[in-house]
Amino acid sequence: MVTTHNLGFPRIGAKRELKFGLERYWKGESSRDELKALGAQLRARHWSDQRELDLAPVGDFAFYDQVLDMSFTLGNLPARVQDFHGDALDNAFRVARGRSATGAQAHAGCCGGVAAGEMTKWFDTNYHYIVPEFTADTHFTLDASRLVEQLAEARAQGVNAKPVIVGPVTYLWLGKAKDDSDKLALLPRILPAYAALLDALAKQGVEWVQIDEPVLVTELDDAWQQAFVTAYDALKTREVKLLLATYFGQLQGNLDLAVELPVNGLHIDAINAREEVALAAQKLPAQSVLSVGAINGRNIWKTDLNAALEWLEPLARQLGDRLWIAPSCSLLHVPVDLASEQKLDAEIRSWLAFALQKLDEVKVLAIALNHGREKVAAELEANAAAIATRRNSPRVNNPAVKSALASIDAKLGNRKHDYVIRAPKQAAILNLPAYPTTTIGSFPQTAEIRQARSHFKAGALDQAGYQAAMRKEIERSVREQEALELDVLVHGEAERNDMVEYFGEQLDGYAFSQFGWVQSYGSRCVKPPILFGDISRPKAMTVEWITYAQSLTNKPMKGMLTGPVTILNWSFVRDDQPRSVSCYQLALAIRAEVLDLEKAGVRVIQIDEAALREGLPLRRAQWNEYLRWAVESFRITANGVQDETQIHTHMCYSEFNDIIASIADMDADVITIETSRSDMELLDAFDHFNYPNEIGPGVYDIHSPNIPGQDHIVRLMQKAAERIPAQRLWVNPDCGLKTRQWEEVIPALTNMVAAAKTLRAQVQ
Repeated sequence: MVTTHNLGFPRIGAKRELKFGLERYWKGESSRDELKALGAQLRARHWSDQRELDLAPVGDFAFYDQVLDMSFTLGNLPARVQDFHGDALDNAFRVARGRSATGAQAHAGCCGGVAAGEMTKWFDTNYHYIVPEFTADTHFTLDASRLVEQLAEARAQGVNAKPVIVGPVTYLWLGKAKDDSDKLALLPRILPAYAALLDALAKQGVEWVQIDEPVLVTELDDAWQQAFVTAYDALKTREVKLLLATYFGQLQGNLDLAVELPVNGLHIDAINAREEVALAAQKLPAQSVLSVGAINGRNIWKTDLNAALEWLEPLARQLGDRLWIAPSCSLLHVPVDLASEQKLDAEIRSWLAFALQKLDEVKVLAIALNHGREKVAAELEANAAAIATRRNSPRVNNPAVKSALASIDAKLGNRKHDYVIRAPKQAAILNLPAYPTTTIGSFPQTAEIRQARSHFKAGALDQAGYQAAMRKEIERSVREQEALELDVLVHGEAERNDMVEYFGEQLDGYAFSQFGWVQSYGSRCVKPPILFGDISRPKAMTVEWITYAQSLTNKPMKGMLTGPVTILNWSFVRDDQPRSVSCYQLALAIRAEVLDLEKAGVRVIQIDEAALREGLPLRRAQWNEYLRWAVESFRITANGVQDETQIHTHMCYSEFNDIIASIADMDADVITIETSRSDMELLDAFDHFNYPNEIGPGVYDIHSPNIPGQDHIVRLMQKAAERIPAQRLWVNPDCGLKTRQWEEVIPALTNMVAAAKTLRAQVQ
């Protein structure tokens, strides 16, 4: 009989209960006990949702991040928080965001804030994890209490539990040495903690432990491959069975390594590595389990179940009880329940599957494999009808868009002249001081903004009333920026719900859910739009708002757009054509908006590509092809303007050093990037690469409530000036200010502007 299981479940709740609970706690509006009770309620509900699986995950729930939880399980706390007393949950929040709850009692033992841990993308997803920190003196001390307590909760609910942990090699690989030490030198120190953890789980009667090692789908040198051999040789005598889980890509050269490790089972992502499933089945030891990720855990399209059975049935005959089936990866990356979507277009809805529906698909496959297709004939027939309807729908294919795509040529991606010619023309028009100051685009989404948007969507506020409310908020943002003496202003994006959803709502080829939320980090959730068909722009999307904002001030006003690569990477993208084709379609649509902004007199246009690096294939051998079409898509979007129009782009919370040449190839006049959490470490690339254009290294970590001081900002910018000529440096926050409060933003930006004035005095 085929075994069914799941690698992980969305933790936020179908109605984002975790988000709202966290934010209440951080504001001091609820107690720690209330937050922990909410966590227990969500875990109980999610285990109930997975009750028909043979094995359900335990330990996949986290109040902030599963990698951060693993750091605490291993006792790997940054030195700056080790002396704080109180609850471990508060300490975790201090590492994640610089502080825990507001209020003296909840914040006991903390002096008002510490440096937040560095945050970056989880492989090639839009999920962010808190980077483990190492030094040569790092030691590990096991604290298994979180897993043991959650295991007891699951057992009390009758769950056949499979604890989930991040594996030792992946954990070290994900982390960052804060000195010049070698991370792999810590392997002998970390393995005893893992062995003790497995022993602790064995004492609780656990049979299977899922140990996630997704780093196996990346290119590993000999030292990292040997680390796997060393690690699992040390863990092979534990009394639990280990399911080694890989996902997000192909094993390729690591396949033989994976099948030869002394574990009891191997999980392969059959969405990305389908051809490796048969190879693994042949090469695995005769007693080992092969878990097949047959359902896409990262996208929301229904699985073609009949097609899946065509290749699963021979595998089931070959492996028998040794075959397990599951989603390809944790369902953390998809929304919870399609049943909540009552307003979504019925035809498009019939093409989709969210987390709960994906578990239903696992169930149907298992019944068909265990008892024959006839037992689920009705389900398979309905699935086939939905697949056929989507494949043949005229709503998916637009001949006019395909014709426009065919007309793309190299000239579309080229500016009229190089940066050295453009820069003085732009300087003459903009007349900016040294170290010009700006922000990244958004200002706080106040209660008034959210209320107006909610009333407008509910029909309680008409179009004119909504527009008046948004104009009032835009004017507030402009006046605040003028008072702060910022040099290049933004309109604040009051009218925008999300930097991708806002544009998708105005593009043909997109659909939108009501409750399709997924976690990006902590309490930050996003609702990716559904890119189901060919993309086109029926009319201008931002021009009216930007020109209104410009009418309020004599200072330069940035037009704010989201770039095609980011719109693509932060959408649920159609899987019936190459991603590059969809990206080019988006590029043509946003290009038209850029040209309309320029025609309206907007002289500074920012095209955010926050997710450029996120789309990189996990193997470097595949990077060049992705970067070719991604950079070309940006250039098509941006480069139809005149020399006098200054093009900005923005990227956040990713490592850029290894793709800096491609970033330069984008040929944006100004790029702004996140650098504050890394203490300008991300600028190390400029030690060896002569970046030709202007750059704004972020100096204000907007994902933390901490307010940066003037001296701190000056120090960061002085570090930047050691690598980039001062005349090409901008001063700006790391990212948009949408999630912050005005009472935090004003003092932070006041310090930022004061720091810029200090820096200007130093270069005069």
